[in-house]
Amino acid sequence: MNDTRTVLVTITGKDRPGVTSTLFDALGEFNVEVIDVEQIVIRGQLVLCILVTAGRDEGELRAAVHRAAARVGMHAEIRSGVGDNAPRAAGRSHVTLIGAPLRSGAMGAITGRITACGANIDRIFRLSKYPVTSIELHVSGAPTEKLRAELAAEAKLQGVDVAVQRSGLWRRAKRLIVMDVDSTLIQDEVIELLAERAGCLGEVAKVTEAAMRGELDFEQSLRERVALLAGLDASVIEDVRRAVRLAPGARTLIRTLKRLDYRCGIVSGGFTQVTDHLVAELGIDYSAANTLEIVDGRLTGRLVGPIIDRPGKAAALRRFAAEAGVPLSQTVAVGDGANDLDMLNAAGLGVAFNAKPVVREVADAVVNVPYLDTILFLLGLTRDEIEAADAEDDAEDSD
Repeated sequence: MNDTRTVLVTITGKDRPGVTSTLFDALGEFNVEVIDVEQIVIRGQLVLCILVTAGRDEGELRAAVHRAAARVGMHAEIRSGVGDNAPRAAGRSHVTLIGAPLRSGAMGAITGRITACGANIDRIFRLSKYPVTSIELHVSGAPTEKLRAELAAEAKLQGVDVAVQRSGLWRRAKRLIVMDVDSTLIQDEVIELLAERAGCLGEVAKVTEAAMRGELDFEQSLRERVALLAGLDASVIEDVRRAVRLAPGARTLIRTLKRLDYRCGIVSGGFTQVTDHLVAELGIDYSAANTLEIVDGRLTGRLVGPIIDRPGKAAALRRFAAEAGVPLSQTVAVGDGANDLDMLNAAGLGVAFNAKPVVREVADAVVNVPYLDTILFLLGLTRDEIEAADAEDDAEDSD
C-alpha cells in the first residue's frame, strides 16, 4: 500500500443525518478501497475524514465527492498523496488530563510539555464534561516514564491532574481494583469518629495526620490511638457505621467496574467492625482490615490478630490478586496515605486519591478532585458510556 496513490477527503459543516452515507454512496460508484475513517462532532459541527485509494478516474471521483457534499450542505476538501497514514512513533502512551475546571492555559502548558519531550499527539477526545472535565490524549514518540515525570511537574504548576499510562492491551485487561477505605472509599477516618465519642478526638486526629504523612510508624501509632478508646461502649460502633459517608462516586465506580467483570477489594488500617458492613452494602469481593477487641460489651483498647499496616496492605493486594487469578500488572490500587505506598507501588496502576504529598510524588496517577468515579476515566471509560449503562439497568428494573 505504500506506493498506492490515495485520496484524503475531509468533510466539514453542520452535522445532520445522512452525511456519512451520502459520501460513501458517492465513493461506492468508483469501487475504491477504504483505508481509514475518522469522524468527530463538537457542538453540532462535523469533521469527517476518509482516506481511500484514488481509483482509475481521480478527477471524476473528486467531482462526485464535491457534488455529494453540496447535496448535504457540507464543505469538501480533497488532497491526493501516496500511501497510508505515517506510522505512529515508538513510545506510545495514554495521557488523561483532568480539571475542575480545565482551562485553556493548563491544556496549552501540558501539550507544550509533550512537544518539549519530542512526542506527538496523535489523537485527542473528551471522556467527561462533569463533574470534572477529562480529556484523553494518545501520544507517541517519548518513553512513558519520561512523559509521566514531565507532565506531573507541569500538572502541579497548573493545578490539574494528569495520568500517563503505557499504551497497549494491558490497559484494557485490568481486572482487580483494591482501595484504601478511610478518606478514600469513605470521606471519614473511622478511628476519629470513634475517638469523638470517646472524648479524645484531638489527640487521635493529630497522631492520624502524622501517620498518614509517614512521620510515624503506622502499627505503633495505631495501637496508641486504639488504646485511647479503652472502655468505650461497643454500641457506639453502630452509630459510627451510620455516620460513615461514602466518597462521591464510590457507588458508581464499583457498580461500573462490576459490569466490566472487575473484582473489587478494600484494604484498611481501620476496623472490620465497619468494613464488613461496607463489604455487604457495596458487594465488595475481598476485604482486609484490623479488628477491635471487645470484651463484655466494651472496647479493651487492644486489637485482635495481625495488623494491616503498610506491608500488610501490599500483602493483601497480592493475596487478592492470587485468589482472583489476576497478575499484579493487571491490578489498580487507590490510596491516600503513607501506609498505602507499598500497595500502590505493587499494583499495575497506583492512584493517589486526594493524597498526602509523599504519596502524590510516587504514584502512577494523581486525582485531587473528590469524585472517586474519576478513576473510571483513567481506565479509558467515558461518562456517556457509564450513564448509558445506568440508564439501561434502570429501564430493565422498571419492566
